[in-house]
Amino acid sequence: MSTELKAPELIRFENVTKRFGDNTVLDNLCFSVRPGKHVTLIGPSGSGKTTILRLLMTLMKPDAGTIDVNGSRLFPAGEKEIREVRKNIGMVFQQFNLFPNMSVLRNITEAPVRVLGLSRDEAEERARDLLDLVGLGDRCGAKPSQLSGGQQQRVAIARALAMRPQVLLLDEVTSALDPELVAGVLDVLRDIARTTDITMLCVTHEMNFARDISDEVLMFDSGRVIESGSPEKIFSDPGHERTREFLGAVL
Repeated sequence: MSTELKAPELIRFENVTKRFGDNTVLDNLCFSVRPGKHVTLIGPSGSGKTTILRLLMTLMKPDAGTIDVNGSRLFPAGEKEIREVRKNIGMVFQQFNLFPNMSVLRNITEAPVRVLGLSRDEAEERARDLLDLVGLGDRCGAKPSQLSGGQQQRVAIARALAMRPQVLLLDEVTSALDPELVAGVLDVLRDIARTTDITMLCVTHEMNFARDISDEVLMFDSGRVIESGSPEKIFSDPGHERTREFLGAVL
């Protein structure tokens, strides 16, 4: 993954611009991600990182440029095409966004049944396997209010994986957690990165986590990628002064 486009590409941003009023959040952005790679976006708040994830989730549209996922055009495209592409993308947000009136098991099975057309039995079998994966196999019947924040976030991760996405988007998934809960959630994500072939695009301020799981790290500033490279290169020998300033402040 780099600002030079390499084939095969699973995700491709071509000259993507996004503005909010007079504020240009993404400025003619070009980059691509190859299948199975784990790419982490770092940089100061407001540099456009989360906007990239929200564009991929079709929560907003770019003002210019094109976005392709697995060879299909996400933007610009019709609603039917967008829905089909979206089935291959899962996202875990800063906030857990679980349905409070549903059990943990139902939170995970609802989308596979309604969107993918799985039978309830098949969806529940998949959900139980995923809950075992995230260390919550014994909490199927619990309601979200009965779980800690870290447990709720692990349920949210299982819910995203239940759709069997090609791409998993992670948006500051530990930022809303108490410090003592962060390690458990990051350990789950490390296991997923190590044991699956899911492509991961991650926004985080947890630099040790980024170093552990990333194939490539992109440094963003003012809506542009100003530097990219391996974790070893970015964290040990960054070439751009802005990268050195940022890492000096957060490490």
